[in-house]
Amino acid sequence: MIHTHLKILVLSLTALPFMAYANDKKDEADLPDIEVTALRTNLKWLDTTASVYTVNAITLKNTPKTNISDALKAIPGLQALERENYAQDMQISMRGFGARSTFGVRGIRIYVDGIPSSMPDGQGQTSNIDLNSLEKIEVLGGPFSSLYGNSSGGTILATTREGTGNPSVSVGFNTARFAKQQTSFQLQGGSKAASLPAYNISSSYFDTNGYREHSDARKVLNNAKFTWDLNDGSTLNWVLNQVRIRAADPGGLTRKQWQDNPRQVAQNVRDYNMRKEIDQSQTGLTWDKSINEHNSLYAMAYAGRRHVVQYQSIPAKAQTAPKHAGGVIDFTRHYYGTDIRWLNTNTIPNLTVIGGVAFDKENEDRQGYNNFSGAHLGIKGKLRRDEDNTLWNLDPYIQFSWKFLPEWHLDGGLRYSNVHFRTRDHYLANGDDSSTMRYHKLLPGISLGWNFSNQAAAYVAYGKGFETPTFTEMAYRPDGQAGFNRNLKPSSNDTVEAGLKFEQLWGQLIATIFHTETHNDIVSAVSSGGRSTFRNANRTKRYGSELAWQKKLWQDLQVQASYSYVDAKFDSDIAAQGKAAAVSKGNKIPGVAQNQFYLGFQWQPKQGWQGGMDIRYMDKIYVNDSNSDYAPAYALASANIGYEWVHRGWTVSSYARIDNIFNRRYAGSVIVNDSNERYFEPSPKRTFSTGINIRKMF
Repeated sequence: MIHTHLKILVLSLTALPFMAYANDKKDEADLPDIEVTALRTNLKWLDTTASVYTVNAITLKNTPKTNISDALKAIPGLQALERENYAQDMQISMRGFGARSTFGVRGIRIYVDGIPSSMPDGQGQTSNIDLNSLEKIEVLGGPFSSLYGNSSGGTILATTREGTGNPSVSVGFNTARFAKQQTSFQLQGGSKAASLPAYNISSSYFDTNGYREHSDARKVLNNAKFTWDLNDGSTLNWVLNQVRIRAADPGGLTRKQWQDNPRQVAQNVRDYNMRKEIDQSQTGLTWDKSINEHNSLYAMAYAGRRHVVQYQSIPAKAQTAPKHAGGVIDFTRHYYGTDIRWLNTNTIPNLTVIGGVAFDKENEDRQGYNNFSGAHLGIKGKLRRDEDNTLWNLDPYIQFSWKFLPEWHLDGGLRYSNVHFRTRDHYLANGDDSSTMRYHKLLPGISLGWNFSNQAAAYVAYGKGFETPTFTEMAYRPDGQAGFNRNLKPSSNDTVEAGLKFEQLWGQLIATIFHTETHNDIVSAVSSGGRSTFRNANRTKRYGSELAWQKKLWQDLQVQASYSYVDAKFDSDIAAQGKAAAVSKGNKIPGVAQNQFYLGFQWQPKQGWQGGMDIRYMDKIYVNDSNSDYAPAYALASANIGYEWVHRGWTVSSYARIDNIFNRRYAGSVIVNDSNERYFEPSPKRTFSTGINIRKMF
């Protein structure tokens, strides 16, 4: 019911006069100003009329730095599910957007150092984010995510560290249960002249035997960032990134299989040797120049290549059907783009205006093959699909922030998202499936903010979002026939959000409520043998609340807590389509936990003993559209201890940690609408990990 998630906001409103009176002087609070870059207007956190959460890299100090879920677990409204399946990347959703994904990230835009980590078609991944180089992450939810264009039900912006000071070399090693180990190397240094860059170069190697059978993985990640502060006052960043992954795919388990032995795999997974190989390289440049006291220019350009080969476990008999696309996916994507914008501040007093245009293009060469040859299973066989796919968009946009009264400000933006798809079929044995499609939408966003004291603010916002299907989502049809799923339409949504923010002696607090209605929502249809198909739901609704609080309790002791309530449900019936069952209005959207809670404490001085502990609760998650089964709720506790020693240019950091202290059996993620009811992806029980990093400054 709606009153459930309104309680937090009502209680906060009741306390407003007391909170504002108790700490109305900024110098008494002695809190640092937090600048937010997610909205591009570079406002202080308290002045942003949006739900923005910041994670500093220091929170990852005593972790293995292999899963981005460790950095995101305290963000309300965001689900980062630990699937222990490195063939399918992290499963991330925000306020229910992206929950349909069984691999990769959908419905959420991801950027690293201003460079898109999401493909132009909207499909993203987190495997290329170098956690060893991470400085911070900003998470933007709600209406203003639409300013990033197509597929932005939320936005994750990661920033890596720039080189500073004297040159230094770091070597790290960590290890954990199930033969997990990571070796890392980092070289960094500041600039001594405008013609010379500051640099931060990082490389890591990770491998594991896997918690489950047939879940071993190998990953090599290289990242480099070069920064020039040029004599003309401009700043140039050049980023290079390369990731290579070889991982077996254990797939999911039925409830009985999970309860009998969570480490097992289905026999067909072994027979067809489910696995994935990923090679991705990309580079990008950002340039920022102040023209005068009122105007500045920003330009970004990027290019990359992604090659994927995935072996699925579809039975050979099914693959022999005349219009089947086979059980091996093999594609290469080349992608590139640019974003150029102009920023003007205070030409008109208290008004900031941004105008820009973004262009992105993606070319995909996709083949499909049988996953067998003769009697031999799990090898690349006969060609069954061959096509070229192209996508491009050209999106002009404008933003503004206007402080029209000392305590009131209006923020808004408008983006025209214009997306073109084209496919050219070269495998004509089952007919010509070539086609072209164009999707376009005008995306407005507007908000009103009120700073009713020096340390407290309230806002209300509205925005329209837009999401086109990705190439992967259109690649297969729920009815099993060949060709692109041309019936899959883009979705659009309307979001209203209201929030309260405080920065006072008792900490930093944000309380938010939201309501989203989506038309033609892209939802899961059927998942089978490692292949997923999708369809549209005429109407869906998402509403809920988010609460986040953090404070320095004493000296170097920090506390952080968050809670989120997300009610995501179908708001119309869906008819059966092929193997996809009918859905009744009112059913919960699968893959979304209704309640999440986090509480963590950290003691982190600059050197000496360090430590922390946290507890995280995840509500039950429905696994199918009929809501007939679910992954049970669970609560996990973890603790860590570390020591940092600094002496004459040497820094030695070490840690030991324990996760899932109480040895809880749980399903870390689910495979939505799996046709064989293999919904559950189990996660490990109690695990231990240790690590050490040695740094020498010259």
